Amino acid sequence: MARPWVHPGGALLRDDLDPGRAGPQCLHPSGHPPADRGRGDPVLGVAASPRRTAVAGADRRGRRGDGHGLSQRNGDHRGSWSRQSEFGCRGRLGGPQDALERPALIGLPGGGTPGAWRRRGPATAGSRRGHRKVPRRRTMGSRPFRPNARLIAVGVALVLAWTMVGYRLTVVQGARAEAFAARGLDQRLQRLTLAADRGTIFDRDGRELAVTVDSITVYANPREITDPLEAARTLAPLVGREVRGVADDLASDTEFVYLARQLDLAAAGPIREADLPGVYLLVEPKRIYPAGDLTAHVVGFVRDGDNVGLEGLELFYDAALAGRPGSLIVERDPQGRAIPQGEYHVEPAEPGSDLVLTIKTEIQFAAAQALAAAIERTGAASGSVVVLDPATGAILAMVNLPSFDPSSRLGVSAEALRNRAVTDVFEPGSTQKLVTISAALESGLVTPGTPFEIPEKIEILDTVFEDFTEHAGTLTVTEIVTHSSNLGTILIGEELGSRRLHSFMVAFGEGTATGVDFPGEAPGMLRDPDEWCITTCVAGTSIGYRVSVTALQMAMVYAAVANDGVWVQPHFVAETVAADGTRVSFEAVERQVLSPATAAQMRAMLEAVVQLGTGTAAAVPGYRVGGKTGTTEKYLESEQAYSTDAVVASFIGMAPIDHPRVVVAVVLDSPRQDATGGRGAAPVFAAVTLAALNQLGVTPDAG
Repeated sequence: MARPWVHPGGALLRDDLDPGRAGPQCLHPSGHPPADRGRGDPVLGVAASPRRTAVAGADRRGRRGDGHGLSQRNGDHRGSWSRQSEFGCRGRLGGPQDALERPALIGLPGGGTPGAWRRRGPATAGSRRGHRKVPRRRTMGSRPFRPNARLIAVGVALVLAWTMVGYRLTVVQGARAEAFAARGLDQRLQRLTLAADRGTIFDRDGRELAVTVDSITVYANPREITDPLEAARTLAPLVGREVRGVADDLASDTEFVYLARQLDLAAAGPIREADLPGVYLLVEPKRIYPAGDLTAHVVGFVRDGDNVGLEGLELFYDAALAGRPGSLIVERDPQGRAIPQGEYHVEPAEPGSDLVLTIKTEIQFAAAQALAAAIERTGAASGSVVVLDPATGAILAMVNLPSFDPSSRLGVSAEALRNRAVTDVFEPGSTQKLVTISAALESGLVTPGTPFEIPEKIEILDTVFEDFTEHAGTLTVTEIVTHSSNLGTILIGEELGSRRLHSFMVAFGEGTATGVDFPGEAPGMLRDPDEWCITTCVAGTSIGYRVSVTALQMAMVYAAVANDGVWVQPHFVAETVAADGTRVSFEAVERQVLSPATAAQMRAMLEAVVQLGTGTAAAVPGYRVGGKTGTTEKYLESEQAYSTDAVVASFIGMAPIDHPRVVVAVVLDSPRQDATGGRGAAPVFAAVTLAALNQLGVTPDAG
C-alpha cells in the first residue's frame, strides 16, 4: 500500500483510497476520505454531484432576480471553498466530468495556494462557485517577500569584481597585449654602450699629437675581500698608491670601487699574478699626447675616464673627434645570463674624425726653445710666441711658457693651463703704431717722406707724452716709425682723428675675436671714440694705450700688412678626415684692410726698423725682415692702475720682407732684465724666424 502524501495545506492525498476513482483523492486531516461527492459534504466543502450542481445552478438562476439570494449563496460559497483551500485538495477527485466541476485554486498548479483563503462563513452543501474567479487575499500567517540587503550588496560587489577582472583580462590579452609584451621584453633586454674610437690629432706632416690607446683600470668589490689591509699591502705598490688609501677603499661598504684608472698595459701582469679575490681588471681607452708639453696649450686634453675634451682643440672639436657611440642589446634571464636565440642587436660605433693641424712640430719646437731661453735670460714671468702664414691664416706654431704635460696634470695651476696667446690681453704699445701710420697712409694724409716737427713733449689733460730715443727735431713718417717716436705718431694720429683711427682699428680686428677655431678666445677691448677724451683723447690710443689685444690679434694685424692688405682668418685645423676618408678643408674668411700699395710702403718702414732703428736685434742672417718693437707699462686689472715696475715687451715682424712667408709675434710678460721689446723680444723673433724659413724651405735673399 502506497504511503499517503500530505499536502502542505494539511490534506492527505492518496491514490489508492478508492481503486475505482482515477487520480488522487482528498483526505480530511483526520485521515478519513471525504463523503461521496454525489451527496456533497458541507464540512469538508467537497463539491456536490453533477445532479445537485445542476439543481443548485437552476436555483441560483431562479433567484437571481430577488437581489439577495445571490449574495447569500456567494457568502456560503466563499466559506466552502476557503475551507477546501485550507485542506489543499487538488487534482482530479472523480471521473472525467469532475474536471468541469472543480474550481481553479490560485497559487498551486491549477490555481490553488494552501492557506490562501479565510473562512468567511458556514459552508452550505449546495454552494458551488467553481467557475468564478475569486480575489486572492493574504492570510494572517503569510509574510511579504523582503530581499536581504546584505546579500544584494555582496552580489553587486561580486558582479563588479568579476566585471573588472574581465575588463582587465580583455585589456591585457587584447587591446594592450602587444604593449605589455613589449614591456616584458624591454625588462629582459640589457643595453650596453659601445664607445667610439676618438679621432687622432696630427700635425701638418702626419705626426701624432694626440692618440687613443688601450689601458688597464683596476677596480674591486669590497664585499668579496675578507682582509682589506692585507690586500692593500699587496696591491698598493702595483697601482702606485699609498697602502692606507687602498685599504680604505677596500673596506668601504659598497660593491664597486675604482682603485686605479688608465694604467699602462704592462701593469696588468703583476696584478693578475697577485690573484687577489674581489680585484678585477678592465680595459679602457686612454688618451696620450706623444708631443707632451710642446703642444699642450694648442691640443689641450680630455677628461680622465671618459675622454671628453676639456681644453684646447680637444674641447673645440670634441664632437668631431668623439664620433658616435654604438650600442649592444642582449636579452638576459633573471640571473643575468644571455638567453640563447634571444634578442641580440649590435649597432656599431662610428669612429671620430681625425684632425690635421696647421702646426709644424719643428717650428713649434724652435719657438719653445727660443722662448724658454728668453724667459731664463730676462726673468720674465711668462711668454708667448705665435707663428703665422699670412697668406692662408694657418697657425704654424703657438707656444706658451710655462707649459704642462697634458698626460699628467696633477698639481698644475689653472693659470698654467691657459693658452695665453689667445686668452690673455695686454696693451700693445708701440706695435700699435703700425695701425696709426698705415691708416694715415691709406687715407692719403701723409706719405712715407712727409716731415713732422717733433716737440720735446706733448701734454694732454693730465698726461705728459715724451720720446725715449734720441732723434732729430724733424722726422719723416718713415723715421717716426724707425725710431718709434711717440710724439711723431701722436701728431699723425691727431690728423687722422679718433673716428677714422677707430674705423681702421676695427678693420684690423682689434676689439673683436679673430674667430680662430679655439675655445675661450678673448676679444680684447676697444672703446668707442667718444670715450677716448675721457683719458688722453686720440694720443694714447695712437701709440697703443687704452686698448687691449691678444698676441694672436696683433699677429693678425701684421699678417694683413704682410699679405698685401688682406686679413685672413687664423686657424689651427687644416682639414678633418672622417672615418670613411672624407676630407673637409677649413675655409677661412678674409677681408681687404689696406691697399697693396699702402701695405708695401708699410713693409718698407718695418724693414728700416730692423736695419736702422730699435729692432736691430731682430735681424735674420740671409733674409730681409721687418718688424716693430713694443714696450708698455703693464696695466694691473686688480688695482685698476699701471704698474710702476712691470712692463710688457713685444716684437712682431715678418720675413722675407718683399713676399713674407711667416709672421712671428713675441710677447714677454714682466721681464726684469732687457725689459724692452728691442732687447728682450727681438732676439726671440730672430731665432724663430730663421728656423721657420728653413723648415718651409724658403730660399735666402740674394746678397
